[in-house]
Amino acid sequence: MAGRPLALDDCRLTVHDEVGVGPHPEPWPDDARLDPELLAGGDRRNVVDGYRYWSLEAIVADLDGRRHPFHVAVENWEHDLNIGTVVRNANAFLAAEVHIVGRRHWNRRGAMVTDRYQHVIHHPTVDDLVAWADGRDLPLVGIDNLPGSVPLETTDLPERCVLVFGQEGTGLSRAVRDAALMVCSIAQYGSTRSINAGVASGIAMHAWIRCHVW
Repeated sequence: MAGRPLALDDCRLTVHDEVGVGPHPEPWPDDARLDPELLAGGDRRNVVDGYRYWSLEAIVADLDGRRHPFHVAVENWEHDLNIGTVVRNANAFLAAEVHIVGRRHWNRRGAMVTDRYQHVIHHPTVDDLVAWADGRDLPLVGIDNLPGSVPLETTDLPERCVLVFGQEGTGLSRAVRDAALMVCSIAQYGSTRSINAGVASGIAMHAWIRCHVW
């Protein structure tokens, strides 16, 4: 059956403090997207109700059919702990892909398993990311509070682009700043100089959604 995920209204929780749903009552639905092991044992994954009992492959295939045309990249020179949050946000806002620039290994704890549903690509250097983006006519849009940056709140983000986030603490590298079409800042009103990359990524992705989806 094609289309958006189906609601399974007859499979509600009976134990209020448990996540997800228990075993599906028999007879099971005749649907190739459903995973027999999940139907038999229950589905406690962190997925929306419409994906309950779906196999991982079926969920990824459905997401691939409706992903948004923006990408997300994050620099990872010092094992940034925020990358997992960036990946989780990218999944929530249905980014096309996440690009990790720098070190290949990253802390997946913050992703809360969402990296299984999100395409993640590694680029060893900024030059590799730039070449990849140029080949697909995708401008880089840096997100950082830097001199000369433009306010994210009043900027129309390109529909097809790569939103790039810097290393926690040091921010965007000079190489990214030089290659970016523009750098957008996020308005802040307190005493801190910056917000962390995980939070910034969620704000920026939602700004893209407001420009092109709402």
